[in-house]
Formats: sequence, C-alpha cells, structure tokens
Amino acid sequence: MPATAAPIARRALRGDLLDFTADPGLGTPNAAAARFRPDHWLLIEGERIVAVLPPAQAPGDDWPREDHRGRLLLPGFIDTHVHSAQLDVIASFGTELLDWLERYTFPAEARHADPAHAARAAEGFVDALLACGTTAAVVFPTVHTTSVQALFGAARARGMRLVAGKVLMDRHAPAALRDDVTQAEADCEALIARWHGQGRLAYAVTPRFAATSTPAQLAMAGALLARHDGLYLQTHLAENRAEVAWIARLFPDARSYLDVYDRHGLLGERSVFAHGVWLDAADRARLAEAGAQIAHSPSSNLFLGSGLMDWRALHEAGAAVTVASDVGGGTALCMVRTLADAYKVQALRGEKLSAFKAVHAATLGAAQALQLAGEIGSFDAGRMADLCVWNWACGPVATHRDALARDLHERLFAWMMLADERALVTTVVAGRTRYERPTHESGAAMETRHERLEPGAAP
Repeated sequence: MPATAAPIARRALRGDLLDFTADPGLGTPNAAAARFRPDHWLLIEGERIVAVLPPAQAPGDDWPREDHRGRLLLPGFIDTHVHSAQLDVIASFGTELLDWLERYTFPAEARHADPAHAARAAEGFVDALLACGTTAAVVFPTVHTTSVQALFGAARARGMRLVAGKVLMDRHAPAALRDDVTQAEADCEALIARWHGQGRLAYAVTPRFAATSTPAQLAMAGALLARHDGLYLQTHLAENRAEVAWIARLFPDARSYLDVYDRHGLLGERSVFAHGVWLDAADRARLAEAGAQIAHSPSSNLFLGSGLMDWRALHEAGAAVTVASDVGGGTALCMVRTLADAYKVQALRGEKLSAFKAVHAATLGAAQALQLAGEIGSFDAGRMADLCVWNWACGPVATHRDALARDLHERLFAWMMLADERALVTTVVAGRTRYERPTHESGAAMETRHERLEPGAAP
C-alpha cells in the first residue's frame, strides 16, 4: 500500500491579535495603521496562518484550540542587528565602543574558533532569542566559519528566519580574528553555497566595520554581493564619534563613513547598517535613495554612550529605520526592553515615539525593510506562523496600570514600558511552539486565564 501522508498540523489560538497594515508614522499615535482584533481566533495550518476569525465564528471540531483570552498576540519580533557570540560580554563595565571591542568583545569572539564552543554558544543564543519572543534576526557570528555553521544549523533546527554571515576582518584586529582577502572570499563562497536560500536562511556579507577591512577586502565584499542574487549586507555605521573620526583618517578620499561603503558597492536595498547615530543630511538622503535601512540600537547606544540617533531626520529623508538589540553592546535580547529604550532615546531628542511606531518597526516595518513582508511581520493569511503570546501585564504595578488604560495605544504603551521577557507566555515559529514559559515562573498576579480546550469543547 502507498504511504499515507502525515496530516497537516492545525491549531487555533484565541486572544487579542495586534498587527499592522501600514506605517503609523512618527508623532501622534495613528490608530488607523494598527489592526487590533480583540478576542479573535488565529488559525494555523502547518507552517502558515490561514485565517483570522471573530469569536462568534469558532473553528470546527477538527481544530485543536488554545485559549489565550486576555492576552496579547503579536507577530514574532524581528531583531535586525545582534551578535550571537557576545552573550559572554553583555553588561561589561565602563568603556566606550573601541576600547570595549578590544577589552571584551574580541577575546570572547576568539573562543568561537573551537567548534564545540561555537555549537554550544549558537544553541544557547537562538534559544535565548526565542525566550524573548524574537523569531527572526539579522546576526553577526564571528570571523570563524565554525561559528557561522553552528548558528545556521541551530536556526534551521528551530525553523527560524535568520540572516547571517562570516565576519570579515583583515586589519586592526587581534591575529586570531583576522582573515585575508583570498581565504575570506573562499570561506564566504563555501558558506553561501551551503546555506544561502536553504529553508529560511539567507547569507549576509558581513564586514565588521570599515576600520577592520582593507579597501581590497571591502571591494571583495562588494563583488560577492554583485555575484550572488539575494544576499544581504550587514555592517556597522557611524556609531561613535571616535570611530567616525578614525574612519575619516583611514579613508581620506571618502566624503563620509557611509560613502566608504558606497564606493565599494555595499549600499543597496538589502543593506542593514547598525546604529547610524552620526549621519548628515547627505548620508540620510543616500540611504533613502538606495533603499537601505538603519538598525537603530538604542540600548547599546545608551550603554556605551555612543549618542542619540535622529529617527525624525531619517524618517523625513525617507530612510527605513528598524530596531535592534545589538547584544552584547545592548543590555537585553528582549525587544520589548529595547523598544522602551528607543522611546527614551527619542524623548531626549524631543521626539515622542508612539508604541504603534515602535512595535511596527520591530514587526512589519522590519519585514518590509528586509524584503520579507510576504513571509513574516503580520497575521495576513499565507504568512509564516511566527508569533508570540504575551501577558498584557505582570505584577501588581503593571496590572494596576493596565486596568486604567483608556484606549489601545495607552494600553500598548504601558505594556511596552513595563513589560519584559517575563511577560512572554509562548513563542511559535513556523506553526510549532518553540518556547513556553515554565509555569513555576508565573504567580497568580502574572497569569491571566489560559486553558487548553480539546476539540469539540465549548470556547
């Protein structure tokens, strides 16, 4: 007899669904861009979302039901800049960027030459992302191919959307972390052949920053981008004033830091530039023209004292801004904490970042900037079922504040400012639960009603 195909897994989640249909813009909260469907059913078949139903239209008896009434369901967060090898140095004391790299980061990254260490670190890193509700990320591993292989393998095993690539550094770095143009190109070609486009994985050409690559290596990076369809470019840009001054000395013919990358063919619609704190109007216009994005890293910029990114100026120039944890420069992988810091950074600039704009930038806005909106970032039918379930409030203070919210934006803003990863209940990737918070971590004040309803049971 012919083999019988395995049935497609189904699940129906009931809760308060929030996603976005448009960019809310900066300034006054724009509720029209937010699609809030309280107490609705989200239907998942296999890896994908197939429908959203109102409460009166409960799914049939053949749909296993999960009752999250009174909880917030969001698309999974997208972290557009994070370092998988830097969990060892998160919350390291007392330096600015360049000294921080020398004192903490480079020694930690050197350990990833050991395949066993790289494998353990990659597993821990992706699981830590999932425990924060992040289901997709743009990631720096290290210069070692072992680090890249381990990271891609761990993400693939969990069904995650991941963009990553071997870090390129052929100068101004410790000997154990330097490569050369010829070997780096061969390594990248092999990694691209092995991983790019495999499942939900994509390769990113990854010069660490302009100071640690010679012009020859930057040119090689540009040639890789030109040679292969669909590659991303990720690097750092104008994070710290001392760094910007250093780049000016190393590349005296370039108009600006961004121009260094532009001259080497590294500026395009799949380019992700972390930080972008110290840019001028010409830089912002060029970013917009190329369709590139700035991965705003507010926690890191505050922690390392790098500066306050001007989101308003980038927005008015038409340049995309997404949000990134930048761990280990940032102090948490949790994107909710990162969004709270983004609000504070913009407040110091005189800009009030709405919760709608912030959450959009970490979901649909990031998906659009990465050209992945047809796959992730919303609850539209056909999208991959990457999502997270959150308690609206945890603890007496947040619960009290949540009860007083007068409208959706006030409630979401209070959640964004008061929540953290302890409010996360479940993370789902491609239709499968990849993280559930242990029940012993949640007291009665942290929990809302949550039952598993069997098929046929009354909702």
